[in-house]
Amino acid sequence: MSRAPESTLSAYPLRWAAACAGTTLLPHLPRLPIWLGALAALILLWRVLSQTKASSAAPRFLSPLLAIAAGGLILFEYGTLFGKQAGIALLALLLGLKYLECQRPRDVQVLVLLCFFLQLGLFFDTQSPLTGVGALAGAILATGSLLSLHTRHPVRAQLRTASVLMLQALPFMIILFVLFPRIPGPLWGLPADAFSGRTGLSDSMQPGAISELSQSGEIAFRAAFRGEVPPPALRYWRGPVLTDFDGQRWTTRRTTTADQPAYTTTGTAYTYDMTLEAHSRRWLLALDYPAAGIADATYAADFTVLSRTPIGQRMRYAASAYPHSQVGQNEVPASLDGALNLPEASNPRTRALAEQLKSRNQRPEHIVTAAITWLREADLAYTLRPPRLGIDTADAFLFDTRQGFCEHFASAFVVLMRAAGVPARVVTGYQGGEINPFDNSMVIRQSDAHAWAEVWLAGEGWRRVDPTAASAPRRIDGGLAAALPEDSALPFLVRPDLTWLRTLRDRWEFLGNTWNQWVLGFDQKTQRSLLRRLSLHTEDWRQMGVAMSIGIGGLLAALAWWAQRHAAPRDPLQRAWQRFEQKLARAGVPRLPWEGPADYANRAASHCPDHADAIRAIAHRYARLRYSADPTAVDGKALHSQIKRFSI
Repeated sequence: MSRAPESTLSAYPLRWAAACAGTTLLPHLPRLPIWLGALAALILLWRVLSQTKASSAAPRFLSPLLAIAAGGLILFEYGTLFGKQAGIALLALLLGLKYLECQRPRDVQVLVLLCFFLQLGLFFDTQSPLTGVGALAGAILATGSLLSLHTRHPVRAQLRTASVLMLQALPFMIILFVLFPRIPGPLWGLPADAFSGRTGLSDSMQPGAISELSQSGEIAFRAAFRGEVPPPALRYWRGPVLTDFDGQRWTTRRTTTADQPAYTTTGTAYTYDMTLEAHSRRWLLALDYPAAGIADATYAADFTVLSRTPIGQRMRYAASAYPHSQVGQNEVPASLDGALNLPEASNPRTRALAEQLKSRNQRPEHIVTAAITWLREADLAYTLRPPRLGIDTADAFLFDTRQGFCEHFASAFVVLMRAAGVPARVVTGYQGGEINPFDNSMVIRQSDAHAWAEVWLAGEGWRRVDPTAASAPRRIDGGLAAALPEDSALPFLVRPDLTWLRTLRDRWEFLGNTWNQWVLGFDQKTQRSLLRRLSLHTEDWRQMGVAMSIGIGGLLAALAWWAQRHAAPRDPLQRAWQRFEQKLARAGVPRLPWEGPADYANRAASHCPDHADAIRAIAHRYARLRYSADPTAVDGKALHSQIKRFSI
């Protein structure tokens, strides 16, 4: 049996499809090649303006040609047709081409399916609340597009119906969200780009690296302190420790790790809950000096806290810090030797300065103090845009340019210390943080990235020395904006003169943090903890399946009951007539599907001659009321009374 051909589309569903496609593509445009966004916009505009006339349909050969040409451009742009970015671009191309050839209802259904995939793709780059709002708007328009194939209501009524359908789906989403097993790591998890695009500290440093990072206002992590908040001078968040130096670049040195830190914690403790953004590395940013107890972490000999796997997704952990602990008192000789290495014949002027300091000060701690005093009196400038340095970076910074960012200060100071015979190394991380007044969490941004030095002193161990504070002391107490000149190119939302905009940012970030904690932060560990309280075991798939089945089945039953309860009431005349039909059916005269009231009454009267007059009278009155232009309430009541009295 051949299938009947589908009807062509009217302008109404085509416009809904255009709105759905445009709303879905719009959030992707900043990440798509300009030519692809322009091509999609032109296709949508042309197809909407051309309406649905047969003569306006695109030639059959146009779509394949555009597909081949655009596919080649995508391959040229990304070097592949696979992966996250190339895949999204390919879907956007297919969406535009599908809209170009939309002529039948089935085409709209395929287009809506592509829109749903692209709405999911929005979350591949960011999972912010704004992304969720954009995806929800696209989903409502997609639902409205499907409705437009069957109904033609005003736009407001159509959107209301689509929104009600989405609300009805919300309980099912919540059940699946809570009960469906959480998968650790990025859901898209493509090997080539699952961790691409991450920003943050590196395991190496050279002049200019941190100053570039500090021009970003992105959040690096948040810390919610459970009690007292440490003062700004103690807000040093430890990251990679850089020991090896080749004259230009500082890099980390392989070190041993253990399940416990290699020091005894003493002094005031600060306890906090950390929310660390993904950075695809292993280090866990922690306030100096972290105590034992960070979940799934190891402690390196250089006091860095390391995760057992790279941080590929937002991570939460609890930690405690003891900033006044003495660390590294029993440092191994090999580590101290590595903290004295310098390339031969490098930075001769810095070496000469080190010899002067050493000749005037016999004790290492006095050499450190003298070096800080020299830096303070050298009139060094703190700037985000330092000039380029030559081969001897410390010499160029200390004696020529005299302008630098924190990595210049830290690097030159460590070179100076090593030349003077004092073991020293560079520590990178973040310094500072500001309190969001709406949730009292401390927000640390990429603009808070910092580098400082550590020197080793016999009997004391490793001591933190921040040479940047010698020339820019306001950097420690007031942050980056307070230390730099007013004309510096600060991140827009970090500028101190935009108070109202920062308040708006704080409100938005408070909402984002709430979203992160309660939605995105609902990871495998949190799910297991919740389900244990509900007496469910995530290891038992049968229990989970039964729980999901019961929940979804219960919701379906509730929705069916609600739909029945709120269904439009049937016509009173129709209800009365159906009762009359039921009485005749019990007498052996059911109504046939094609029979009208008069034909049915005549047949029933012939089967029940004793009641023929009553049957014909009821049918006549029903027909007159049903098809009359002006029925009266009195006639309706009379019909109900006749049917009620009628019996066989």
